[in-house]
Amino acid sequence: MCGIAGFLDLPGAAADKTATLARMAAALTHRGPDAHGIHLDGPCGLAHTRLSIIDLATGAQPMSTDDGAITISFNGEIFNYRELRADLIAQGFVFRTTSDTEVILHLYRAMGPDCVTRLNGDFAFAVWDAKLGRLMLARDRMGVRPLYYAQRGAMLAFASEMKALFTVPGIAPDLDLIALDQIFTAWAPIAPRTGFRDIAELPPAHMLLATRGNISVSRYWQLDFPRMGDAVVTDEAEAVEEVRALLADATRIRLRADVPVGAYLSGGLDSCVTTALARAEGCENIRTFSVTFEDAEFDESGFQRIMSEALGTRHSALACSAGDIGRALPAVVAHAERPILRTSPVPLFLLSRAVQQDGLKVVLTGEGADEVFGGYDIFKEAKLRRFCARQPGSARRPRLLQRLYPYLPRLQSQSPAFLKAFFGTDRDDLSDPLFSHLPRYRTTTRAKAFFSAETKRATAGYDALDDLRATLPAEFAHWHPLSQAQYLETTHLLPGYILSSQGDRVAMAHGVEGRFPFLDHRVVEFAARLSPELKLRGLREKHILREAMKDLLPPVIAERPKQPYRAPESGVFFGQGAATELQDLFAPATIAEAGLFDPGAVSKLAAKAARTPSLGFAENAALVGIATTELLRRRFAAPAQPALQLASSF
Repeated sequence: MCGIAGFLDLPGAAADKTATLARMAAALTHRGPDAHGIHLDGPCGLAHTRLSIIDLATGAQPMSTDDGAITISFNGEIFNYRELRADLIAQGFVFRTTSDTEVILHLYRAMGPDCVTRLNGDFAFAVWDAKLGRLMLARDRMGVRPLYYAQRGAMLAFASEMKALFTVPGIAPDLDLIALDQIFTAWAPIAPRTGFRDIAELPPAHMLLATRGNISVSRYWQLDFPRMGDAVVTDEAEAVEEVRALLADATRIRLRADVPVGAYLSGGLDSCVTTALARAEGCENIRTFSVTFEDAEFDESGFQRIMSEALGTRHSALACSAGDIGRALPAVVAHAERPILRTSPVPLFLLSRAVQQDGLKVVLTGEGADEVFGGYDIFKEAKLRRFCARQPGSARRPRLLQRLYPYLPRLQSQSPAFLKAFFGTDRDDLSDPLFSHLPRYRTTTRAKAFFSAETKRATAGYDALDDLRATLPAEFAHWHPLSQAQYLETTHLLPGYILSSQGDRVAMAHGVEGRFPFLDHRVVEFAARLSPELKLRGLREKHILREAMKDLLPPVIAERPKQPYRAPESGVFFGQGAATELQDLFAPATIAEAGLFDPGAVSKLAAKAARTPSLGFAENAALVGIATTELLRRRFAAPAQPALQLASSF
């Protein structure tokens, strides 16, 4: 895993280009602390910072073909590189290294940009084709690895993180208020928009081709589901066998490394499955890591111990307090490069630091299982809401919604009328393509009440949900409701928040690479063809995954209900053990200076948080969102400016 950066047709003298590449690489040193390199060829410059995992001796980058015609700067891993290498050797290609980087080079020679269709991996890379005068940027199917770009006149610059782009003359970190509106609605910017004006994200499963004066962006892979009524996999025995085989192979190839591989073990089903599969694939005495909390509402340490003892792992648990989270929050925001509405990324940031200090660079994680196999409460919730909407006068049906969230005690005391209003069981909502997620979006949107009058004017008439609806493929309307909900979760929140702010950015802050067997595209594609009933059997989430893996897990783990990963929120800023140094983030003078939020409203929220042990979801989201927006502003020191449209060149 690494950091990449570069440009095409950067004006200025050669010395200036070299200095620019050096600055860009320096901003990414945390992603690749082991080595760095720079390559200049005419109008193109490539930079690379390396985290050495495969071919430690000869895998340096940027890497060029023997004739210098093609050069690559590559971040990520190609897990099927050995199989691809054997195919290429059979075709007559000669290799100088054993790295997966050289595999991409030769595969590009053989196939051109279509090479991405053969890659099974998590990647973001830049290929400079000197003969064609063309720069190619590409990003993996699921959006595991980040890639950003910006255009200024005739110059295109790109990087793994936006902070590297800010070292390029003429690219400024101006906050985008429309992106802020999107975050305060759907938790993340809607790609290609980012938190900063005129900087775009290359969306997952896309490539960009650029020559001097021309840029095109295209999709090379699409998550797809069968139409309602079309043939799907319904045979449970067949599905169990295939899921087991695919996940075993996805795990096997993700254990390929020239350094030790560990695993995150949260105590939930997903991380237990990946760890058990790694153990079954021959990882003896695998190192496992987890986070524990003082508050029993968030802590899963008991399940972590059960699984670690069952597998015989060498386990380390990191105790994380509210104060720990608060003290690390500024660093997490600097790495996330956007406001966040939850504190959940912070414990994972601290955990990756512990992994690094323990001498490991690679960990397996269970991310993606909920999206791919239907594990989130929001999927069950949408199913019950549709059930309630069919009899809107029923007082008994809304009570079923309480069963979804036993870990939310305040919800258990609410009336049927409140439950119907909160969860949105109106028949009118059934026709909305975002039906499954409307309660989440509407609740989160309440945090926008804290926007300042200026921010509200700048975003007046804008509807983030309309933008999100516009991203949906034409076939979306013909899919099963569960498939629709999975698509929304997998294509927006997964890459936009979970794999970025809670994944790559907090892991790579300490040079730790996460690997995700559940996000192998073969697993994703097969799971999409499964009958919805095999994924969500009644209210039993991830039914087929549980059946496929139950012999590898203790029963208490195999049948454990989903417990979402959460962390303390308002207690991070107020209360016993809080990081009091963050309280000035809510001071009226601070809020007024930034001009993004209403000082009076924020003061009232902060006062309530200081005297109330716990806040509701929307208030917690607002509190964390306001704090992290201010931390982002301080870190990048640029004024917020209204920006209703991305530059037309994107």
